[in-house]
Amino acid sequence: MGKSYKAKELIEKRYGKRGTESREKFRDEAFSYYFGEIIKSRRKELKMSQGELAELVGKKRPYISRIENGVDIRISNLVLIANALDLSLQLTAR
Repeated sequence: MGKSYKAKELIEKRYGKRGTESREKFRDEAFSYYFGEIIKSRRKELKMSQGELAELVGKKRPYISRIENGVDIRISNLVLIANALDLSLQLTAR
């Protein structure tokens, strides 16, 4: 049986230690992907098209597509989309 690794160790090995440029880039991309998946899942749950969501928030359909595919999202747009999908946002201190 092979050696087992903790996720933290694997991430550090691949992307560097916390605070490094490569680690922060990975973190940002992971959050964008995560938000995109939540938005896509909720939109589908509501049986809403990307075009319908875009219309609700005053954006164009390709913008919604980019967000769902993990492109970075501005916090103001995240709030608009979350409200349109009846999602709540919560910020907490670490």
